[in-house]
Amino acid sequence: MRVVVCIRRGLDGEISPFDAAALEAALRIEGAEVTLLSMAPPAAKDFLHGLTRLGAARAVLLSDAAFAGADTLATAYTLSLALARLSPDLVLCGRQTMVGDTAQTGGMLAALAGYSLVTNVMRFSLSEEGVHCVTRGGCEIAVRFPALLTVERIHALRLPRLGSRLGEILLRDAAALGADLTRCGLAGSPTRVLQTFENKAGRRQCRFITREALAGVVANATKEYVRKEAGERSAVRLSSVLIVGEAPRAFAESVSDSVTVVPPEEADVIAAIRQQNPSAVLFGSDDRSKRLAATVAARLGLGLCADCTALDVEGEELLMYRPALSGSVMAKIISLTRPAMATVRTASGEAGDVVVCAGFGVRHQLPRVRAFAAELGATLVTTRKMVDNGFMPYEQQVGLTGKTVSPPVYIALGVSGAVHHIAGMERAGTVIAINPDKDAPIFDYADFGILSEF
Repeated sequence: MRVVVCIRRGLDGEISPFDAAALEAALRIEGAEVTLLSMAPPAAKDFLHGLTRLGAARAVLLSDAAFAGADTLATAYTLSLALARLSPDLVLCGRQTMVGDTAQTGGMLAALAGYSLVTNVMRFSLSEEGVHCVTRGGCEIAVRFPALLTVERIHALRLPRLGSRLGEILLRDAAALGADLTRCGLAGSPTRVLQTFENKAGRRQCRFITREALAGVVANATKEYVRKEAGERSAVRLSSVLIVGEAPRAFAESVSDSVTVVPPEEADVIAAIRQQNPSAVLFGSDDRSKRLAATVAARLGLGLCADCTALDVEGEELLMYRPALSGSVMAKIISLTRPAMATVRTASGEAGDVVVCAGFGVRHQLPRVRAFAAELGATLVTTRKMVDNGFMPYEQQVGLTGKTVSPPVYIALGVSGAVHHIAGMERAGTVIAINPDKDAPIFDYADFGILSEF
């Protein structure tokens, strides 16, 4: 079995947790010949060479000045040329990188390479014909080879063994791949970042209350909750917007008075785009919508902006705003192709009116936390640190590397308030934080705070 693992080196020089999980999953396949595939400057050679010590036979580094500045579509195109030459049975990608955080490249790559696609994979097993997967949402999906899987953070990457050997490094430039330079790098990228700035989204004015007032605040917040709209209504309007399913409606109505809904099926979406020629096409942020958006963008050669938290219009342009670099910055983006396409951040994963998050500060009080959540009829979620330390399962993690929730009430117990966690809950209606540390960052993102141990 030939397995290719797509790797991107992070800004910190390390492998991302999702790519690490994909590599570990590949190394666990008995008898697999594992090849690493990366597009990066020549300096990444040593990084990839080190990873081959874990058991990969080789690493293929795609490096050429023509590849610089690539967005997700241009990246997927270049990687697809390498796959055509490697002809693997299985390709494994991390769900997303920690640089762009788009979760788009894997889906686009599968579409361009003609591979079966399954995203958000939690576990999988192989047969002679194909692969059987269980996704984060609990769906069981079987596809035939060749297949591409994007995996969640399901494994910790092994350490190299004493005396382990280095695999070979193969460098390939644009000429070696037979690349069309108009589809590579910045020249082939249909999206452009206009500006980046500090991400202050989700910041609130915290009012400190007593523990005794908590029940009343929860009751009032639940009663008065109105789901947040997608930012301010733009004064300039697009002529028409196509939405895939109902989830993106608020975003669409913030930029256009003409909104048309299309079912979330690839053939229907492509036909509607060709027939209606809309100004923009918006998808939700659930796994199915993200997968569909990436596939449609690759099929039609359109730019796609992922996980937008706000939209605006300037002239004839749709301005799309999204977090990047683990949520620490916001990027302002336009599409050079028409229609502009985006996935917009909509709710996923929560049930009921109240979500209770167990942070690391309450790790030794989980029975009390569970009882508290049960008393409120709340869904229980957690933070990455709790998952990484084995206190709660990954399926319950909220944040950039977990899931997104936007309930009427979000109660954070012992949560510090790291940026990557805020990215998963910033659109909640009312946020209540309970933490004994008055300087905890979570209070900057809370409507109400209680300074106490849980």
